[in-house]
Amino acid sequence: MDINTAKQALDNIERMQYAYHHAMAIITNDASTVAPPESYACRGVALGILSGESFKLETSPELKEAVATLYENKEEAGEEYFRRAELLRESYRKLDKIPMEEFMAYQELMNDANVAWIKAKRDNDFASFAPYIQKILDTQKRFASLTDPDKDPYDVALDEHEEGTSREYYDKFFDEVKATLIPLIAKIREKEQPDNSWLKVSYPIEVQREFSDLVMDLFHLDKNHCVIAETEHPYTSGTCSQDVRITTHYYENDPIASLYSVIHEGGHANYELHVNPDYDYNCLSGGASMALHESQSRFWENFVGRSESFISVLWPKFQELFPEQTAGHTAEDLYRCVNRAEPSLIRTEADELTYSLHILIRYEIEKQLFEGTLRVEDIPAAWNEKYKEYLGVTVPNDSEGCLQDVHWSQGSFGYFPTYSLGTAYSAQILNTLRKELDFDGLIAANDLQPILDWLAERIYRFGCLKKPGTYVPDITGEPFSAKYYTDYLTEKYTKLYNL
Repeated sequence: MDINTAKQALDNIERMQYAYHHAMAIITNDASTVAPPESYACRGVALGILSGESFKLETSPELKEAVATLYENKEEAGEEYFRRAELLRESYRKLDKIPMEEFMAYQELMNDANVAWIKAKRDNDFASFAPYIQKILDTQKRFASLTDPDKDPYDVALDEHEEGTSREYYDKFFDEVKATLIPLIAKIREKEQPDNSWLKVSYPIEVQREFSDLVMDLFHLDKNHCVIAETEHPYTSGTCSQDVRITTHYYENDPIASLYSVIHEGGHANYELHVNPDYDYNCLSGGASMALHESQSRFWENFVGRSESFISVLWPKFQELFPEQTAGHTAEDLYRCVNRAEPSLIRTEADELTYSLHILIRYEIEKQLFEGTLRVEDIPAAWNEKYKEYLGVTVPNDSEGCLQDVHWSQGSFGYFPTYSLGTAYSAQILNTLRKELDFDGLIAANDLQPILDWLAERIYRFGCLKKPGTYVPDITGEPFSAKYYTDYLTEKYTKLYNL
């Protein structure tokens, strides 16, 4: 196969792959938003069939020949085709070793597991969900033994979400973070907390929906290409740079939860919306890795969304929509409340300071599950014990404990650590951004476009063209270091609590 034939074959196959992936993404999104609750069985069959057809394409002789031709002729292929060949070569290396019927069954299993998780969380019934976790764990270990028999299965899962990471990598990272977090949290426990009772009264959900639309506008989320819906657990789903879906969850007595869910998911969405559209319909589309993706969701959620400058912009709009609830309060009150550092139950609502301890708990439990030192049925007890140890919090039930996150029902073991790692990435990136832009001044002027453009130029537009580990060094001119993250937290919370 010559180079031009290989390029054409790759284009044709990847466009067909895109069609299957688009269909599966829309079906999955529909399942979480508007599908009837008992429609999961037929949906699972459809997902199984579509994943099977996708599997055939990705392991087809024609694709392998095209990939081999492009991979072995890097100069002639050019940067973009070579990178596509590199990514697909690794993908089918793994898929080739997994029986197709097992791959299809796994897709159906995750569909069923998601439904089981929703019911279990609603009914506070971990026992009904436990068998699904066990099946997903068993399948992932089985797949890891086939694709990478010489690697630890959990290292395989971690590397899947962030290339080059492992238990050794994350153990070192979390040790560095803990060294700052634990004493800082202990000092703040002795301080008086800002009164946030005024944010726990009734904020009508229909008005919160209006507020979410306004927030999307503030963050330049193009509503011609991005829509918002409501789900049990907020997430972002993108099929190409022209079609991105975000979701949130509203609580009548907590408007701040949805506010930061919208900003967080909006960060993911802006990444996807600003990938080079030339990469639509092939494997260069989308974010380069989950930690890079989370670096952007956490960047917008925390460094922008919880900044004093942004709260000063948001406050008049918040007052206008909720005049009775905000009467007698100021922008300074809101700023203090949204940055209140207090151990809590729910990860997605955690403050910046305690957030990584929520992630650490999940990481330690996942390690034990893969090692076989923790049984699935014992997850609730282990979870509750770790929340007491790390955060001093008593978990009242499993719905607010080990059932709160959707990730395990989706097979996303190894994903959680990317939230903390991504936040640390973004702290280091912010340090460089501040040298080139008046970060706080732009936010205060309600002009986020230059910040968005800066990030799009250095991160978003590349999609998967560049390897994940190159972004932080390329942008900042130095290797990744967790020190920027821990220094940021120390400086911010020392000032907030007059330590």
